[in-house]
Amino acid sequence: MGMKHEKKSQDEKQYEHFNKRELLEKLVPLVENTAMRFNVIPVEIDFSRENHRWFLRIFIYSKERNITLDDCENMSRSLGDFLDDLIPFKFNLEISSPGVERKLKSEKEYLIFQGKDIYIKLKNGIDETYEKQFVCKIVDYDTERGLTAFLYGSKKEVLIPKENIIYARLYSPDI
Repeated sequence: MGMKHEKKSQDEKQYEHFNKRELLEKLVPLVENTAMRFNVIPVEIDFSRENHRWFLRIFIYSKERNITLDDCENMSRSLGDFLDDLIPFKFNLEISSPGVERKLKSEKEYLIFQGKDIYIKLKNGIDETYEKQFVCKIVDYDTERGLTAFLYGSKKEVLIPKENIIYARLYSPDI
């Protein structure tokens, strides 16, 4: 019994220092192509280690509809064999929707969630109220210029430079 355990930890040690960046470079196009087939958008692909176990977490989204358990299962089934070939050790696959209060983690998420309401926190206030925290709607995002947002209070669109954004998260009035 001790031998088996030793062997397993030997396997895990072997992959402890694998190149995560290289693996993600192979994973991303595979996940994106699979998502396209099911008409969903991969918002985030995260491969990380927690409590000595590896987790591949994929968050999927659709502009047209809510993500269902079927969407997650379809993705999981389609990716299964490919992932087993790509990742040479045990890992847990978790596929889910981003959640109604998701913090936006990348610039591309502003475009993915275009038209959605966000709760935003800024370094410096904008418009005449100079509020630093408020709910607004994503109108557009440009990597150079920043976020174009619709302010509900003043009912106008403003440009918020990305350097001014401390954080933004999806906003749901139901919560």
